[in-house]
Amino acid sequence: MTKFSNMSSNNNKYDLEERTAKFGEDIIDLCQKIEKDFINRPILNQLLRSGTSIGANYMEANGASSKKDFRNKIFICKKEAQETKHWLRMTKKAISIENQKVEYLANEGQELIFIFQKITSSLDSKKV
Repeated sequence: MTKFSNMSSNNNKYDLEERTAKFGEDIIDLCQKIEKDFINRPILNQLLRSGTSIGANYMEANGASSKKDFRNKIFICKKEAQETKHWLRMTKKAISIENQKVEYLANEGQELIFIFQKITSSLDSKKV
């Protein structure tokens, strides 16, 4: 079970910097465990790139020079999470092992999408 499964004993569920970093690490672990072949190698490459970039873009958002820059970086986080969700689906199709881990990552990716959407929506509503 992951560190995010028990909120009462661990408040990191709301530490988005840690959460996105852990998500990227979990993506790396998954990609390392899967035997590469001509079908899944390009899929895993894309998964690795999009899954690890969520945290990197979140770090950039935290160092943003303006509210507009922050919102744009958060929107990129959301887009990368959506792309990762797609590549996780393709990974699940391409392999028959680690499906439980892929499913967990897909669920966590969906939660990240919701979080980044809420942040961008909140920022957009403040403009009115």
